[in-house]
Amino acid sequence: MRRAVLDASVVLKWFKPETEGSDEALVLWRRHRAGELALSAPHLLPLEVLNALGRRGRWAVEELTQVATTIDELAIDFVEPDLTSVATWVGRGLSAYDAAYVAVAEQEGAPLVTADRRLLTIARDVAVGLTEA
Repeated sequence: MRRAVLDASVVLKWFKPETEGSDEALVLWRRHRAGELALSAPHLLPLEVLNALGRRGRWAVEELTQVATTIDELAIDFVEPDLTSVATWVGRGLSAYDAAYVAVAEQEGAPLVTADRRLLTIARDVAVGLTEA
């Protein structure tokens, strides 16, 4: 089974299907649910998704609760990132949050799938875009 690390930019597209790249993101979701793709992420992924939908998207409590339940049911492997690796990527220009995703991808030996152009530029040896996943 193939493995990938997802960041919040991809998971957000699962819940906002009208956004650019949502079709490709939903393919990853379907492949994961079919048992074809194992997914990993740092523990902060659900928090980032809920924060973005609640604060920027102004989603209601009921909608956010459903998102939380859906993320729980997806069986994503949540991994604690290596802090030395996080520090290295912060030193290269990433936020600690984005660096956590890159660190987990390195630990898992899997690509980091992202829609974040900054991540794609700075971590180009680890990160891939949605169309490359």
